[in-house]
Amino acid sequence: MTTPEDSYHYQVIARALNRIDAAGTAPLPLASLAASLDMSPAHFQKVFSAWVGVSPKRYQQYLSLDLARDLLAQRLPLEAVADHAGLSGASRLHDLFLRWEAMSPGDYAKGGAGLTIRTGWFASPFGEVLAMGTTRGLCGLAFAAELGREAAEADLTARWPAARYTEDAAALAPWVAAALGQRGDTALHLIGAPFQIKVWEALLQIPSGHVTTYSEIAGAIGHPRAVRAVGTAVGRNPVAFLIPCHRALRKSGGLGGYHWGLPVKRAMLAWESARREAG
Repeated sequence: MTTPEDSYHYQVIARALNRIDAAGTAPLPLASLAASLDMSPAHFQKVFSAWVGVSPKRYQQYLSLDLARDLLAQRLPLEAVADHAGLSGASRLHDLFLRWEAMSPGDYAKGGAGLTIRTGWFASPFGEVLAMGTTRGLCGLAFAAELGREAAEADLTARWPAARYTEDAAALAPWVAAALGQRGDTALHLIGAPFQIKVWEALLQIPSGHVTTYSEIAGAIGHPRAVRAVGTAVGRNPVAFLIPCHRALRKSGGLGGYHWGLPVKRAMLAWESARREAG
């Protein structure tokens, strides 16, 4: 369950990441960054380091480096990653046990008819997140920092137009807390076309702190020439962060696009790299 303290810390970190990202390569001294958040330097450093895993200064160094190209140079082939990644805490670094199941193609074609999808808004270090889920698991996580609440909600609900939607944040809170904290047990209910689900399953094999390319994903799912279609499927991923489409880069090392906004993608990659170093 997300506690009021978690929510407060998530909001602090979200504001801090926004300020750091907006500063670009200009370093932000700890004292001025803490003051902009109405916190003492010592308290801010403690909160930031507890969640991100490294100091604000070290995190800024990640963003000032060409992180995407650096990660790409270190990457493991997706097939090799799949051999040892699994879905346990070993691949997620912070003890998240993730399980998933996919909706049948026939059910997907019905546009969500017969499904009740619960919804709720939550604080996260990457801005507000809209969560959606069935009784089987989370089917949507949308970050609204760049798009706004209305656009994020319209985006997800349009994917399953025949479903019944009901606000019930309490029912989703344990899964969301596990997802954001990368600890505990959460479930995914993948609702997509068969090709999309294959791509999303490949993304689930990429450990935190690692990246892959669209072409490697295409090869891993047995469609090496379908790079453009893979890119489209990556962009249609409804469960941001947990299905880690932010870990898919262009072959050149460029970040490529990101459905929920490039600042969110940069923050996620830098955060995961910092946690990998700290872990």
